[in-house]
Amino acid sequence: MVTEPKALDYKILILATLSGGYAGADSVGQLHTDYPANVYILPVVCPAMFPEDFYIRAFARGIDAILVMYSGTDCPYKGGAERTAEIINRVYPLMQKQGIDTRRLRLTAICTVCTRPFLNEVNNMNQLLAEIGSVRAEMTAVPQPEWMAA
Repeated sequence: MVTEPKALDYKILILATLSGGYAGADSVGQLHTDYPANVYILPVVCPAMFPEDFYIRAFARGIDAILVMYSGTDCPYKGGAERTAEIINRVYPLMQKQGIDTRRLRLTAICTVCTRPFLNEVNNMNQLLAEIGSVRAEMTAVPQPEWMAA
């Protein structure tokens, strides 16, 4: 008998900018506020460094959702915010082609003191995952290209 995973069995990857999202996550920790253990935070200088196929490969490897927590225009790289948004917008059609629900990827503004919005984003994503299930279930319904097996 196959059972659907519990909420904490789902994996949420957060790409958190050092100047915003990661500082917001740190603020949550400083307040001794808990967030679910299924969250993996990767601090990054600028999410624009990740190409479109990074997201598809992450989903193929079992990451159920990705939150890109960006502080917006305070990026130290000129055009970083705009470039990140362009990349994310190009990922959505690729997700659809692979049978992946586009709600699994979210670009959100989180600043250095955004503890409540940080927690809301994580909790909302866990709630969504409880409704739509595992990314692997979606992806098995669509034939995968060879490069995704690598």
